[in-house]
Amino acid sequence: MESLLELLAPHLETPTHDATTSRYLNRLSTLSLQTLQSTEPQSLAQSSHSTLLSLQALSNRSHRAFITSADNLSSLRTSIPGVTREAEQLRNALPKLDEETVEFSTKYSKITDNAALERRKKAMQLARNVDRLSDILELPNLLSTAVSAASASSGTTGTTSTTYSSALDLHAHIKRLQTLYPDSPLIKDVASQAEDAMKEMTSNLIVGLRSQNLRLAAGMRTVGWLRRVAPDMETLQSDGAAGSGEGALGAIFLICRLAHLVSTLEALEPLRELADQETQRRTGGKSKSDNTWSDGQQTDRYLKRYIEIFREQSFAIVSLYKNIFTSEQSESELAISGLRGADASAKAKSRPSRPDDPLQCLPSALATFPMHLVQLLTDTMRAYLPNVGDRSSRESLLTQLLYCAASLGRLGGDFGMILTELSGDEEDIGYEWEEVMRKHRALAGRLEQLTSRVAAH
Repeated sequence: MESLLELLAPHLETPTHDATTSRYLNRLSTLSLQTLQSTEPQSLAQSSHSTLLSLQALSNRSHRAFITSADNLSSLRTSIPGVTREAEQLRNALPKLDEETVEFSTKYSKITDNAALERRKKAMQLARNVDRLSDILELPNLLSTAVSAASASSGTTGTTSTTYSSALDLHAHIKRLQTLYPDSPLIKDVASQAEDAMKEMTSNLIVGLRSQNLRLAAGMRTVGWLRRVAPDMETLQSDGAAGSGEGALGAIFLICRLAHLVSTLEALEPLRELADQETQRRTGGKSKSDNTWSDGQQTDRYLKRYIEIFREQSFAIVSLYKNIFTSEQSESELAISGLRGADASAKAKSRPSRPDDPLQCLPSALATFPMHLVQLLTDTMRAYLPNVGDRSSRESLLTQLLYCAASLGRLGGDFGMILTELSGDEEDIGYEWEEVMRKHRALAGRLEQLTSRVAAH
């Protein structure tokens, strides 16, 4: 084979001695002369053509890779020194990296207390609880919106009840948060804003007690809401002494209803002005025969309307008070009577007696309220009743007063005996009042006799 290669070397452009050449020369030595002259050139041409096609296909398919490889190969001389320099820089930077790593591990070590880690933990905890915090921050706005909506929809009972209940639930939730997190500045701020909203709600509820035509259900709901909003008003007593059990709510209720009564009576201002004119004519010395006086007809109209409003409103005020406070007080007293009896002796020993303290046992607000109402009525009657010159008109007014006293007397506030002092210097009015009382009692006796006869038959 080597001799054959030496023989063919002058005819080859680049003679090489490799495995492929050796295999081909070994194959040539096995062929006959006829085969070498006839089929071998065709086989070589065919192989050359196939190889050329393969090279063309490879060039077409991978020419981009060839170009990139050639470019990279051309820049390889400059890239290798650059890699060497960067590797040297990396090796020089490793000690600095090691120092920084040691410093970081020392600074943020969990073995000792670390302020930076604490700040980081707080920041991460804040990021995790940002939704909860945003909900807590929205609580005062929700509470204020609920209170404002309840105030705006005061005419709709169902809407007002639902809105006030939602506001009270929000306030209770804020109170629970304040109990759970007493030292949190955020919760303290939210609780402060909630208290402002509750003060506004308390004002709205108190204004609601002055509304016109207050019904029992609405009054009980309003007082119940006030008990939840301002529980301190229900426990206002002197030195823990046993009072009426209503605290300041009873007095607030009576004051609000009294304000409504006064405002209703002030609506009679036009009639009162006419009655004042008749008072001026009477005190000016004009005789009753004067046509301009007309025996106090304007005063009669004013007093009749005044007594009618007074009778309706006073009965409604006292009735509402008794239904709202007295019934609840009796139920609570029955519920805790056993507890009071159990520790009464212990409290008596522990609490020093103060017999000289006038506020030791506060009475109910209703104890003196009827006297104030009667004083309001008697002052008006004493000022304007002398203007009525007609005897029948005065008797009609006195009869109306008698019915008013009897109406309030059904609730324990009969003021009939107080009206005996209504006359003052006018003795005729006193006699007329006594006459009206006798007629009324005689009529009541006859009615009782008729009732007993009907029951007997």
